[in-house]
Amino acid sequence: MSTREAGQLHLLPDGDLAATELGRGAFDAARLTQARRLAGMTKKAVADRIGVSAVAVGQWEAGTASPRPDNVDALAWVLDVPVAFLAAGRPYARLDAADAHFRSLRRTPVGQRDKAISFTEQVWELTYALEKRVRLPSVDLPGFSAGEVEQTDFPTDPVAAARALRQHWGLGTRRISRMVRTMEQHGIIVTLVPFAGTATASVDAFSTSKLPRPIVVLTPDRADDVYRHRFSAAHELGHLLMHSDCLPGDTQQEREADLFAAEFLTPQAQITPLLPSRLDFAKLGELSAQWGVSVDSLLRRCKEVGAVSEATYRRAHQRLAALRSSGLFAHEPVDSYPGEKPALLRSAFEVAESHGFTLKDLAAELRITLPRLRLLLGQGDTRPELKLV
Repeated sequence: MSTREAGQLHLLPDGDLAATELGRGAFDAARLTQARRLAGMTKKAVADRIGVSAVAVGQWEAGTASPRPDNVDALAWVLDVPVAFLAAGRPYARLDAADAHFRSLRRTPVGQRDKAISFTEQVWELTYALEKRVRLPSVDLPGFSAGEVEQTDFPTDPVAAARALRQHWGLGTRRISRMVRTMEQHGIIVTLVPFAGTATASVDAFSTSKLPRPIVVLTPDRADDVYRHRFSAAHELGHLLMHSDCLPGDTQQEREADLFAAEFLTPQAQITPLLPSRLDFAKLGELSAQWGVSVDSLLRRCKEVGAVSEATYRRAHQRLAALRSSGLFAHEPVDSYPGEKPALLRSAFEVAESHGFTLKDLAAELRITLPRLRLLLGQGDTRPELKLV
């Protein structure tokens, strides 16, 4: 296999590993915190399950004390990770909750934010492991370098930034036919998996530019409406481009990201002449299909350009809700639009797999279970062009 091998790891049986690596003091306190957050458990909950005090778990996570081998085995079992997961010695990109653009801190419980952050850390580790074998598209996000975004000559106004990025990516003024695929083609990692189970919807989409590659996490609760899903992706792209300083839940940043998404998906100069001069849902429905945006988004455009008044805008939303309840303007799921489902990571693995690298190999290198790896890889229907390195 023509890859750049970087210390491929083969797991020992758990007991052997605990007696060797962990027995030599290789226990990684940060990995315990990560595993606990991924499991959605408090320190007290973990302590109660393994029969120790919460203080002891706190000391293990702080690195002021190390658990005995039998406690390590118990931790691995309770947190559903291999014992090897809790050992030091592999790349780990730490991410803080303040480093991600969460839309609403009040809506997102702390525990779910922690789980989301730890999931994103694992996505980066997966990306890193795959990049040792497969050449992914280079990151092409103006101002981004090594986990930082610094805008100098690029516009920071959301509308101007959207226009400039369209020009930079050579998109012209046409409809963006595949929003998620376009982001992946420019080196942005996008995922769409229920990383927090049924609670994933409480997190909503979020993004971070604080890792070696920008990462956007989209959530399946919005995937039942492809137009809402596309807008969410464009919204997070706006955060990545404009907001190097994350202010989670900040209303101004959220509004700017919405303005960016609207202009990026429906450039004002092109969409304004097409908007009806009076409220016309049939015409709005046609434009919705043509541009890949929701009727709701087009209604906002009508208000922005003065085609409808604020009062008419509010009544139109009530009318739209009634039309949807009668079966008109029904939401279309993202499953029918392969270019809107993330595929880059899965495709990268498939390239490596075609040269002998297996799921089991990758799980061993990441020190995670196969079900966890399958979740991280997600589902992809198309395969971007990738090359072995």
